[in-house]
Amino acid sequence: MALAMEADTAAYSGELRKAEDFTRQAVGSAQHADEKETAAFYEAQSGVRQGLFGDSSEARQRATSALAMARGHDVQFLAGLALAFAGDIAKAEELAADFSKCFPQDTIVNFIYVPSIRGQIAITRRDPSKALEELQPSASYELGQGGNGGVQPALYPVYVKAEAYRAAHQGQQAAAEYQKILDHRGVVLNGPIGCLAHLGLARAYAFLADSAQGADADAARAKARTAYQNFFALWKDADPDIPVLIAAKSEYAKLK
Repeated sequence: MALAMEADTAAYSGELRKAEDFTRQAVGSAQHADEKETAAFYEAQSGVRQGLFGDSSEARQRATSALAMARGHDVQFLAGLALAFAGDIAKAEELAADFSKCFPQDTIVNFIYVPSIRGQIAITRRDPSKALEELQPSASYELGQGGNGGVQPALYPVYVKAEAYRAAHQGQQAAAEYQKILDHRGVVLNGPIGCLAHLGLARAYAFLADSAQGADADAARAKARTAYQNFFALWKDADPDIPVLIAAKSEYAKLK
């Protein structure tokens, strides 16, 4: 568990290579102890990070590897989410359908796990309205905890909802959802959506700046600039080749 926590902490600061090294050690340690479910969880956890940070190929590989080790419902959630972030819709849908069939009475599965996966699938399909519809059941549970102590599912529905609003060009609503994540650091802890919420907030305000005029545009642009700077400060020691960081720097340059 300590190695997995180190991986999360490193990834939160954008030190992805260091995070993956900790993950490999954590997986190896769990396998040596014949803890297949734990090893699979750590591998799937890595897949989510890779998907969120923009490496779709690595996300798919880690998710597939995790599912080959074990298929507990926490592993399936993380693997399904990683696959959805990576754009592998068919496999993500398969996992979501399996959830609904195998755990019809499980609150976390039906109100957090499945809506999060299906919401991200809809975003990948460029259907943000469908994503928001899929996420409606999670509204009363989005701050709830669960899982096995690694990446907690809390606030993943919020992050996916924020991304859906942004895809729907609803900047104010997107900003509110990203801010919700930032306001609940004690819930999200050092999960990857905690650092990416700064970037999401920046992108939401940048859209508002582009769609507004005069003083409103200036105010939104200032907020976007601050949010980008907060993200860059958090990732000051980040690996320079992470796709999401490269994109963020390009966006910020255009904003200025």
